[in-house]
Amino acid sequence: MKKAGNLTLWITCGLVFGIIVGLIMPEWLYMPLSVVASIYMSALKMMIYPLVFCSLIMGIMGIGSISKTGKIGLLSLLWFTGTTAVASGLGLILPRLLHLGQGASITATDTVVEAATFNGLVDTLENIIPGNPFSAFTDGNMLQVLAFSVIIGLACLALKEKAKPFVTLCSAVNEISIYVVGKVMLCTPVGVFCCIATVMYTNGKDTMIQLAQVMIALYVTYALYAIIIYGGIVKLFGKYSPVRFFKDVAPAALNAFSTCSSNATIPLSIKCATENIGVPEEVSSLVIPLGATINMDAVSIVMSFMITFFASALNIELSVGTMVTILACNVLLSIGTPGVPGGAIAAFAALAPIAGIPLQQILGVYISVNTLADMGATCVNVLGDLAVATVLKRTVQAGENRS
Repeated sequence: MKKAGNLTLWITCGLVFGIIVGLIMPEWLYMPLSVVASIYMSALKMMIYPLVFCSLIMGIMGIGSISKTGKIGLLSLLWFTGTTAVASGLGLILPRLLHLGQGASITATDTVVEAATFNGLVDTLENIIPGNPFSAFTDGNMLQVLAFSVIIGLACLALKEKAKPFVTLCSAVNEISIYVVGKVMLCTPVGVFCCIATVMYTNGKDTMIQLAQVMIALYVTYALYAIIIYGGIVKLFGKYSPVRFFKDVAPAALNAFSTCSSNATIPLSIKCATENIGVPEEVSSLVIPLGATINMDAVSIVMSFMITFFASALNIELSVGTMVTILACNVLLSIGTPGVPGGAIAAFAALAPIAGIPLQQILGVYISVNTLADMGATCVNVLGDLAVATVLKRTVQAGENRS
């Protein structure tokens, strides 16, 4: 715990100094900090897929039964979907109560952006089984990697002794991955400093002035949502102190804030869940990667928030029926939103026309604040992954005691 606390302190220092330096640093400093930030991100991503694949297989083997694996996966999916619906509803209601967007002036832009490719729910389901598993790993398709890992894990569980050599290999690769990630984590304060400094340098000054009111309201919403919803479910269903929970998961949350990537935070999230909270590895290795793929609570808040803001600014009335449709689509879109920086742009581009908002008129404004919004959103999403892992820790233990 002391070690985790020290890491949190150093990451916090890196975050604060990064913000300050990013706002005042000269142009010549941007390039070296950007290089270090890229190296840090690459080092984090380097072991993500070997770790996810092998830890999932070891987790399934540790669970010991196909039915129990399915139960954990189904419960995770239900929790993530439920909290996303709540988040989307909050993002639709709060801006209306605060009258955000009234009096704002938004002009059309010719912004052209290479957004992350987005697949709708039907396409996502059709492509969930990888035709080429190697391509799933090289392309970074986390949902296909998860599906392939679960299939192989269940096959190993069914084959038992025949699959033992492969399981032993996966165990060794898993330990190697954890060791490498542990060493990379020692560089996290420096990585966070460089990531946040470059983000603030390129986006911070202008966007903070242009949309300060929206950003403040959005971050207050993030904080209230995380404290009330995640703190509440951890307390009520996980029987775990919310104060202790947020302290235990702080390293992962701060890393997510600076990197804007749920996927890149998977190793640290698993580490916080298993070592700090005491979630069994077979649970965390399944729930955390699944959450990084489909748990987009805060992304739903952002999209609903900005849809409501833009509708108000453009004097577009959102009927109750439209709001219900947006909420439902938001939940479905979150499943296909990549857990990488900028992943929400494609989902927002799909959602705005549903609300009757002209995309060409508002996309440039949305992109200008996306990075700032994405930082807090990724942090909240990671907190959600860890909250559900904490709840399922107790659920699994209760099931074991009954059996």
